[in-house]
Parts: sequence; structure tokens; C-alpha cells
Amino acid sequence: MKFKLLLFCSFWMLVFAVSCNKDEISFDAPSQELSFSKDTVFCDTVYHQVRSETYAVKVYNNEDKDVMIPRIRLEKGAASLYKINVDGKAGYDFNNVPLRKKDSLFIYVEIAPQATGPEAIAEDRILFSNPAGEQHVTLFSVVQDAEFFIQTPSNPNTLTSNTTWTNNKAKIIYGDLTIDQSVVLNIQQGTKVYFHKNSGMKVAAGATLNINGTQNEQVIIRGDRNDPYYDTIPKNWNSIRMEAGSLLNMNHTRLFGGTKGLDMKQSTATIKNSFIHTFQDYGIYAVGSTVTASNLVMNNCGESAIGIFRGGNHSYTHSTIANYSGTMGSRNRMGIFATNEWKNDNGQTEQGALQNLSILNSIVYSDRDNSVNFEQTPGQQFQYLIQNSSIKYAGASGAGFTFDNNPMNVIQSYKNEDPKFVNYFIAQMNLRVKTDSPARNKGAVSIAATVPTDIAGVTRTTNPTLGAYQ
Repeated sequence: MKFKLLLFCSFWMLVFAVSCNKDEISFDAPSQELSFSKDTVFCDTVYHQVRSETYAVKVYNNEDKDVMIPRIRLEKGAASLYKINVDGKAGYDFNNVPLRKKDSLFIYVEIAPQATGPEAIAEDRILFSNPAGEQHVTLFSVVQDAEFFIQTPSNPNTLTSNTTWTNNKAKIIYGDLTIDQSVVLNIQQGTKVYFHKNSGMKVAAGATLNINGTQNEQVIIRGDRNDPYYDTIPKNWNSIRMEAGSLLNMNHTRLFGGTKGLDMKQSTATIKNSFIHTFQDYGIYAVGSTVTASNLVMNNCGESAIGIFRGGNHSYTHSTIANYSGTMGSRNRMGIFATNEWKNDNGQTEQGALQNLSILNSIVYSDRDNSVNFEQTPGQQFQYLIQNSSIKYAGASGAGFTFDNNPMNVIQSYKNEDPKFVNYFIAQMNLRVKTDSPARNKGAVSIAATVPTDIAGVTRTTNPTLGAYQ
């Protein structure tokens, strides 16, 4: 009985003590400025009436006392395009916000805007009233008007007549968008095409996709997450899937961030002045297809920048085909892989002739021993030419060809001469070569004459540098 009584008394003494401690907490006005985890919140590009992801700002009290922040508010108040949540409470104006000494609180930020034009800047500030001086955190985002293409069970999401997309609105695709047979889709300069997770585009048999970017107004094709973090990771969307007999013409385009870039089956692509990078599997995956490319820049693809299966006809002139990755280090990461074979969807092996693979005035390099890997099937044609090009090639088992003493297929080319890229890391990806690069002045003038300006519009008719940049 005495023990129960003692336990009962101890319990209420503890409650009383806690209550007294709570009552004794006093919050003073701040005498120093607050500090923040960031002074500007850059929200990703957002679209008309589409809510952004949530961003966090931490507010720190560095004083040795508990403080009461008199007021935290959005400068534009209820009219702001932004929404904030302060320490678990949603709103736009908060008074007397407590913050314990040496502690912090979270402010969460979102934006779900109304677009007023093709593209605009949304800016506001979170203001902190403080006797030590008013402070603020800037909120910044690009707002785009958008047109949505959404596949549902009742909407196959198919373009059934010739269509032109302009840059007046971003194009956002949910599910698959199909360009129907014999239909032409023209994507004009400056247009931005965004794919939601697990979405892609199908170019049906006989259909044509024309992507008409310019040097000053590229066409951007990527996933719909525009935070800079997503610029550097793959698998944010699927691929552009090209069926047999379909046609692609692509100029001044940046294509990145999916599982496969171009997924080609017996189709034809002409690619100029473009970037294809950051794909989980392949930048170009071509089965029995034809690819003619010049001033092409590639990097950061898990299996290979270019995968050539069941032969085909390929030409890469003044192209920089690199493959470096900090995120896909366990993958094969080749520059070009070519084979006469391919396993179809039923698991059956099909074979085809490699009629031509020309690598001209180009760079094919990576941090692997071999940036090229050829697998020739006995009895199948496998015709290739490497001319005036720089290749990473250690001659390891399975690489598939002999670089040295091969005058029929390897002409005036260079192996294992580091091209000295300015910055091959994907966050920067400046695949120009440095002034002391061994790739300078190594190109054949006759080949350069077929592509007289580089990807940046610089003339290369004399002393041509290997790769896409003069």
C-alpha cells in the first residue's frame, strides 16, 4: 500500500514539475538576425495549374535564449502564387512564431500557378519581422503555359493528322503519345516537350517526326521534373520509340533523362547539332536501322551511348561520343556497341548485315578500357570504317576488332590519346576540348568540308578539330 501511495505521489509531482517548467518558458524578441538554410528557393519550372514539389527552408535561432518571431509572411499575401507552411501550419501570414534557443523550424514552400503567357517569372519573398532588422528569403520559379496530352483507357492519345507544335506552350505527355501511320509531327524551335514518369512517344510505321530546333532556340525533350537535380539522373521517362519505316529528322535538339533515347526498329534518323545524354540503357538503340549523324554530342548512358543491333547503316561525322558517369558506374558504359544479332520480343535471335558503320573526324572516348565493342557474326557482313578519329581502345578480349595494322578499316586514327575534355562530368558536360588537346588539327579537311561548321556555328574548314566542337 505504501508503495502504491509513493508511486501515486511521484506521478503527480512529475506532472506538476513539468507543468511548472512549461509555464516558466518565456520567449523574448530576437536580438540578433535569424539565419536560414538558403536565402533563395529556386523552384523547378512549373506549369499552368500544376502544383510543384515541396521545398524546405530551415530557420535557425542562434541565440542562447528562446525567441518569439513577431511575424512571418508572404510579401504578396493572399495574392501570392506561392503557398507556405510554417512549423506545420498552412497559410500566408503568421504572428508570434516561437523558436527555442539553438533550435530551428521548417518552412515548406509550394507553387501552383496560373500561367499568363508562354513563359513568365514567378517571384515572391518570405518576410521575417525582427527587431534586429527585417529579413527575407526569395522565392523564384519559371512558370510555363502548357498543353497536356494524357493517355487514358478511353483516350489512346494519338495524333491522327499532320500537326505542328510551337513554343507558345510546353507540351506535357502522360502515358504514351502516338504519331499515327503516315502522320507528320513538326516540333518547332524553342519548344519544350516533357514526359511524365513511365511515359514516352511512339512514331508509328510510315510516320515522320521533324524536330526543328535552331542554335539559339533548341528543342528540349526530357522528363517533367525540372529541378536541376533531375538534369543529371536517367529513367525519368521511357523513350521515343520508332517503328519500322518511320522517319526522324532532328536538328539542334537536347534529348535526355530517360531509359532509352531513340528506340529504333528498322527506321531512319538524320541527326544534326544535337545532344543525347543521361539514359539508363542507350542514347540510341538501333535495330536494323539507318542513322546519319553530324555534330552529335553524347554522354552518360548506362549500357552504351550507341547500341547497333542486327546490322544496319550508320555514319557519325564530327561527333563527340563520350561515356562518363558517376551514377551508373556498374554499367558497361561503352561509346559504340555493334553486333549483327538481336533478340526479338519472343526471345528469338535475328541476324542482319552491318552494311556500314563510319566514324569520321570523331571522338569515341570513356573511362572504360574500350569505348567501342564490335561483335561480328560469322558469315554476316560487318563493314566499318574509322577515319581520322580518336578512340579509347585497349584491345582487350571481346572488343571485336584490331586497331593496329588494319589499313582497310582504320585510317589515320588515334587510340588512347586523352582528348582532354573541358569537363565531362554530367552536371557541367562541357565536351569541348582544351587548347592542348591531341584532338586539335587532326581532322581530315575533306571530311570537315561535308560539315563546315561545328555544333556552335564555328567554321572548321581549315585545321579541323575532331569531334563536334572546333
